[in-house]
Amino acid sequence: MIREERLVNLFLDLCRINSPSLKEAECASFVKHYLQSMGLEVIEDNAGERCGGNANNLVAWKRGNVPGAPKIFLSAHMDTVEPTEDLVIELRDGVYYSDGATILGADDKGGLAPAIEVVHAFIESAEPHGDICLLISIAEEIGLKGAGALAIEDLGLDFGYVLDTGPPVGTFVNRTATHDNLTIQITGKAAHAGKDPEKGINAIQVAADAIHGMRLGRIGPETTANLGIIKGGTGVNVVCPFVEIRAEARSTNLEELDTQTSHMIRQFGEAAARWGADVSIDHFRHYPSYEIAEDAPVVRHAIAASSALGFEPKLRTTLGGSDANVYNAKGIPCIVVATGMEAIHTHEERISRKDLIDTARLVYELVRQIAG
Repeated sequence: MIREERLVNLFLDLCRINSPSLKEAECASFVKHYLQSMGLEVIEDNAGERCGGNANNLVAWKRGNVPGAPKIFLSAHMDTVEPTEDLVIELRDGVYYSDGATILGADDKGGLAPAIEVVHAFIESAEPHGDICLLISIAEEIGLKGAGALAIEDLGLDFGYVLDTGPPVGTFVNRTATHDNLTIQITGKAAHAGKDPEKGINAIQVAADAIHGMRLGRIGPETTANLGIIKGGTGVNVVCPFVEIRAEARSTNLEELDTQTSHMIRQFGEAAARWGADVSIDHFRHYPSYEIAEDAPVVRHAIAASSALGFEPKLRTTLGGSDANVYNAKGIPCIVVATGMEAIHTHEERISRKDLIDTARLVYELVRQIAG
């Protein structure tokens, strides 16, 4: 069974390791040695080299004792959205926070610790279970790059679970959006802002013209769009000759997404034409959506496990992405298991001790259910 103090201590140890995207080496080394101390063989791929990072994805197997049971995976990522150097962890009323100077790192160490503890618990018990594969990825927060580099299709897996979304524990994400990224580069013409402004073409002004009237924010119930980064210019006394804008759109409806993305591209193109500027737009599909049917084995087992422990096993839709988007696109069915992480990507991030333990209890029961 789940050993609560061991789980909590593992979570805290993981959070104290600084592991921003592409700099997960210390965390990967810790996790690898921890798994090896459990008696597991750990394999590293070459994701670090492929992604430009200093660590690789980790793959470890706990072989089952139920012949013919489905081969499943449990997955979480090691990286965090920003550094956590000098992290101070505070426990308030049963909830773990940072002191506010950094994020906590519960995304996704609040999923990673329960996944590892579940495997550890099965190593110690005689409970029936099939083969369990731990997939621990890098560079999730910067574009699911670790999962993209992982050859999951070669592992012979039937289906799996990604522990990487917020509460309530006992719920699951079986439907997500497609996500498009846009990089827009507007090239105007430099000129002295005080002497010859009429000889220039201000790229900032072109961008402003394009953005004016652009549909942004909540476009529909399950469609959003955003301009997130804008940079350019060389000085306040120079008519701005160049601007780069990073943008995105996402939707569960592919037709709506294509319409929104085309609208954004058209706005920039028409504005550039009006001002005599040049525009270059790089549009790529960051990750595809997925929808796993309620009667699929990966969902049925999850609902059964959640119900058995008295949770409310709701299925959810999210516009956020996870490694599950990549794994589903590679042909391995999976859904996302809710953990206790809240206010993620902020310095108010938190997770309760109870939710941490309940996540592990749920996944343990899930593995038992799958073994029949």
